[in-house]
Amino acid sequence: MYGKLFIIFLLLTIAVGALAVARRFGLPAMLAYLVVGMLLGPFGLRALEESHEVDAIAEFGVVFLMFSIGLEFNLQRLKAMRNLVFGFGAAQMALTALGTGLVTIYAYDQGWRTGLVVGLAVAMSSTAIVAKMLSERFELHSRSGRQTMGVLLFQDIAVVPCLILFPALAQSIEELPRSLSLALVQAIIVLTILIWAGQKWMRKLYDIVAKHRSEELFVLATLWIVIGLSYATGRAGLSLALGAFIGGMLISETMYRHQVEADIRPFRDILLGLFFVTVGMRLDLGFVFDNLDRLLLAVFLLVAGKGAVVFLIARAMKSGLDIALRTSAQLAQGGEFGLVLIALGYELNLIGTDVFQVTLAAMLISMFIAPFLIDRAALLSGQLAKGDWAHKAKAIFDISAAGFGMEKHVIICGFGRTGGQIAQFLAAENVPFLALDFDPNQLKRNVPAGGKLVFGSADRDEVLLAAGLSRARALVVAYPDTHSAERVVRKVRQSRPDIPIIVRAPDEHDVPRLKAAGATEVIPEVLEGSLMIAAETLTQIGVPMERAISQVRTARAERYASLREYYVTSGQVKEKPTKT
Repeated sequence: MYGKLFIIFLLLTIAVGALAVARRFGLPAMLAYLVVGMLLGPFGLRALEESHEVDAIAEFGVVFLMFSIGLEFNLQRLKAMRNLVFGFGAAQMALTALGTGLVTIYAYDQGWRTGLVVGLAVAMSSTAIVAKMLSERFELHSRSGRQTMGVLLFQDIAVVPCLILFPALAQSIEELPRSLSLALVQAIIVLTILIWAGQKWMRKLYDIVAKHRSEELFVLATLWIVIGLSYATGRAGLSLALGAFIGGMLISETMYRHQVEADIRPFRDILLGLFFVTVGMRLDLGFVFDNLDRLLLAVFLLVAGKGAVVFLIARAMKSGLDIALRTSAQLAQGGEFGLVLIALGYELNLIGTDVFQVTLAAMLISMFIAPFLIDRAALLSGQLAKGDWAHKAKAIFDISAAGFGMEKHVIICGFGRTGGQIAQFLAAENVPFLALDFDPNQLKRNVPAGGKLVFGSADRDEVLLAAGLSRARALVVAYPDTHSAERVVRKVRQSRPDIPIIVRAPDEHDVPRLKAAGATEVIPEVLEGSLMIAAETLTQIGVPMERAISQVRTARAERYASLREYYVTSGQVKEKPTKT
């Protein structure tokens, strides 16, 4: 009893230390856990030894990870991204797995089952690393970002059949057809029952739990569902994680999805961290250094081969050189699900120790170098984009044609909900406008009379020139991220120091940064939203509308006056009287 308690205490101590180190150096927590496992495991300092207790705890990390993926499984999102997910994503997965499998079979003289397991594991990329970097760089909604997230979403879905396939592959060659057929039938029967029953009772169960208004009961009910469904699929001969995925998918269709996600996150993060510690414990550093040449070759084949596959698929889908390069760099690494699959294959004796060690080490190294590779590709793609005039000639011509003859017009950068609303106001006042957007979905929207919408990214000098920046009376930046907006403002200010630039910002923290870039006025959405909610609240409780609107005007004048202090104190502009 005390020995098990000490193991749990030691693992929690390591988790706390690893997370603190990761936050200190800005690294993904997953990499810190892996390093700790390598250093303190049986092949390192031997402070930790593998045991059934450690493996059991770590396995629940995978269970909760799959539950979280199920929560994010949204049919509407899949439908909107179906071409990227089932086109780009499926092609990347199939070609990468096939190429890696063939190299494993013929170059490393392994069996076909080993090649299949290694190929599927290597085909996975790191959602944790890539999504974090894209979010920090404000590139989640860029074209390369959408392609990358579509591929990652397909990989998340592909884990489910892999969890069914691997145990069947572990059977003898004579039993393999029977095992695969049995696993398929079991999966269909169990999943059908769980989904049918879940859709019927899941919402009712949470409705009953929610009526008691007890946070403890809500969390316990969620844990009960996760463990219960995992047990059900485990007893049916399938993976524990498969049941958790089904549970998450069923809850994602209810109104309680976000509350469940918030409640389950601490359990998921802690247990998943322990899983990565156990993965790091399995890496034999002595073997790695003794076979350094094989390892470096494996890393090169993984990064270069996977990157080449993604690059070629992106080019086949009509992406520019810069977009294809960014997408390939963002996906050219191993991933957390790859670690799950390679560990499962090793436990089922589908791959040998040597192959496991080389593949695991190569995947880990590729994950460590991924941030540097993504940054380097971003710089190089920027240089390619500047020189790729032939590829963009038609787009520039279309912008010039749309802006031809426009005088005293307004340029709108970004035609989402905010940009579309601005366009309607301009049209009502008979003010001509030219809207630019690089999202193909936004280009399908209806445009009010008197304006035009064309494809283009406003952070390019040639695009701004073609849009008639020299003749425009104002420019509005309605991008959802601050990084892109700042880049546009700086570009515009270099050519037109006099033009008014109005910028949308998520909140007030971004205002000084955008003001310093040259924005005439920055409108924080959080501020405006809160003021309108306050006005509506006052009206609903009986305060006269005129008084409520007066308070909003006063608050708005005071707040924007305080924002202008940034310019006043820096001496860049003279203070102007506030209009109320």
